[in-house]
Amino acid sequence: MSDENDAARERLRLDKWLWAARFFKTRTLASDAIEAGRIQLNEARAKPSREVRIGDRLDIQTGELRYTVIVQALSGKRGPAEEARKLYDETADSVARREAERERRRLAPEPSHMLHGRPTKTQRREIDRMRAKLRGG
Repeated sequence: MSDENDAARERLRLDKWLWAARFFKTRTLASDAIEAGRIQLNEARAKPSREVRIGDRLDIQTGELRYTVIVQALSGKRGPAEEARKLYDETADSVARREAERERRRLAPEPSHMLHGRPTKTQRREIDRMRAKLRGG
């Protein structure tokens, strides 16, 4: 019986691990991200019920952020962020990529810096023409 419990402790559902490691606020959001293909387990698409093991590599995309982590521990309980951080080890390449992206966003101009009030009639017609082209009309 103890061998069975040890084997069960060495595996955990992917969606539950992502939730416990605080990459997603709910297991449903984690499952949706997995189904959408934003999570890869050992460089392959996975299902939410796929079991994670210590040493597995996860590529996680949450919004604009991308993480590459190695599973260090398993936990089915969601705890404090400090405890959740102990569940994985982020690769140096992933940290460098996120820092570069953060710096790029910091230096980029504000997206709305060129907008000044409502569009003129001419600008609105141009917007309508572009929308029609995008729709294929």
